[in-house]
Amino acid sequence: MTSSSATVRPRRADEIAQWDHEADVVVAGYGVAGASAALAAAQEGADVLVLERTGGWGGAAAMAGGFIYLGGGTPLQKACGFDDSVEAMKAFMTAALGPGVDAEKIDAYCEGSVDHYSWLVECGVPFKESFWGEPGWEPPGDDGLQYSGGENAAPFAATIPPAPRGHIPQMADKQSGGERGGGYMLMKPLTDTATGLGVRSVYDTRAQTLVTDESGRVVGVVATQYGKEVTIRARRGVVLATGSFAYNDRMVEAYAPRLVGRPAASIEEHDGRAIQMAQALGADLAHMDATEVAFFCDPQLFVRGILVNGRGQRFINEDTYPGRVGQATLIENQNQAFLVIDEAAYEEALTTPTATPFLRHQPTWVCETVEELEAEMGLAEGALQATVEVYNRHAANGEDPVLGKKPEWVKPIGSPVAAIDLRGFTGGFTLGGLRTSVDSEVLHVSGEPIPGLFAAGRCTAGVSAGGYASGASLGDGSFFGRRAGRIAAKG
Repeated sequence: MTSSSATVRPRRADEIAQWDHEADVVVAGYGVAGASAALAAAQEGADVLVLERTGGWGGAAAMAGGFIYLGGGTPLQKACGFDDSVEAMKAFMTAALGPGVDAEKIDAYCEGSVDHYSWLVECGVPFKESFWGEPGWEPPGDDGLQYSGGENAAPFAATIPPAPRGHIPQMADKQSGGERGGGYMLMKPLTDTATGLGVRSVYDTRAQTLVTDESGRVVGVVATQYGKEVTIRARRGVVLATGSFAYNDRMVEAYAPRLVGRPAASIEEHDGRAIQMAQALGADLAHMDATEVAFFCDPQLFVRGILVNGRGQRFINEDTYPGRVGQATLIENQNQAFLVIDEAAYEEALTTPTATPFLRHQPTWVCETVEELEAEMGLAEGALQATVEVYNRHAANGEDPVLGKKPEWVKPIGSPVAAIDLRGFTGGFTLGGLRTSVDSEVLHVSGEPIPGLFAAGRCTAGVSAGGYASGASLGDGSFFGRRAGRIAAKG
């Protein structure tokens, strides 16, 4: 799927005979970044209009598990018995989301995290004061806090005090991967509060290009609605918040080719249009090759075994954040992964609660010995045997000196032994986009802000420069969206 054939070249304001809509702040996209921008602008007293290309608010955020990456000592962290500091949060995010993180954004995000949590609560976002400590992509119930980035695992836990920072809005009857994920209970209060403050919205309206005045300032948007051109004037600023480019085949091939044919945790509307609209004004880009990668296997399974690559070698500690497992599989190991697990561990995993039962796969091969399994899998003779022998030798003492898996998950692999073929079981979304300032101004390739133009969310390069933690998208989308709306409102 590619962008619309309509041109992204900017239009001049003096070419537009009349405006169909007008507002102080015009926001393109009604996902979490757009909703936060619209709400914050309205709180500053601005007249706000949101353009949304689908039939309603929500975007990818409403379908997400709902993690918002927050820390530094939020009331929820404290209520669940965890100490966290701004310094520890900065250190982790710098280490885990790099290389090449924007230090100024990380600083602002971490220093403003407790305040942002309070703002979300004031806007009606509910959080249950309970912690989910089991392995998993997300809690199966309505618990409000979980480790969501591998903070309590190697290599981070040895040098950075760990704390769980995955904050999840409380929601009954969640449906993982559906239209009623925890993210719905982030989006509904935000949009309800925005509407209550007078934010207007027009749906089925797709932003196509930007309008500039004679000085080069962005003063509006040209959109299409039911095939008809619609013009919208922005008296103070335009905020772009239309999502990633994961479903723009041409852009993915050009910038993030590892994801060709495997978009996940994103929606078809994520076609990169906002990025191209701003590029047409000379906007700079950053980290366009960065990708989050989901690993399509239940963590309750793989934490109890060992993950090996196409050569039969372990490549990551299995108790880390599953997104790190996905990245290591796709990016570092040519999308090759097998889970080696014995019968007792497999059966134990099946008894545990999970939010993702559909990721509990049947064994591909089952054998009495590792030697037989190795042959069945087509691995080089001795390769898997050596891996298991080293793992078991140290596991007998509850240790994993090779990759640092926590002792509670380290047990020798016994017999019968199975392997699950997980080759190609990855998918993801893009993390790069428009280069923005810490105040969410879109930056020209010269380094200067483009007057009147702001952006937030997955159409920008946010706090994730390479690595990822669950909650970083909803976190920086809402944080920098809020900042974009507030500053745009001031004109």
